[in-house]
Amino acid sequence: MRAASLLAGLVTCALAHGAEFRTVQDNAAVLYDAPSRAAKPLAVVSRHYPLELIVNLDAWVKVRDHTGALAWVEKRLLVDRRMVMVTVPSAEVRVRPEESAAPSFVAVSGVALELVEIAPGGWLRVRHFDGAGGYLRAAQVWGG
Repeated sequence: MRAASLLAGLVTCALAHGAEFRTVQDNAAVLYDAPSRAAKPLAVVSRHYPLELIVNLDAWVKVRDHTGALAWVEKRLLVDRRMVMVTVPSAEVRVRPEESAAPSFVAVSGVALELVEIAPGGWLRVRHFDGAGGYLRAAQVWGG
């Protein structure tokens, strides 16, 4: 629980301070421990996975994932499209940026949503790939 609270605080802080994020554009991207395909592969992330940019080189980018781990990825595999990933077991996306607003849909942990805009009061306007949209709390997601 404490780790989840810390992660939520980091996400909110990153959004507030304009952290730079990119999204995986291909079906998958390999994360490496150094900026080279000859380096040790650390993980594979799927399409629409948001990554925070830390260091930007010509062909490689050092990134941070939702767990806080640092790795390198080929820059050509990333796009500017703003996506967020649900990090809580389930997040109710609401029709308006209010706790009392009716739910639009529920997104479960790991679901990627397009970030449409950052709304006041810690809310994000998001859209699911099927077209459903609404608002959820920034503390419920990573990225953006």
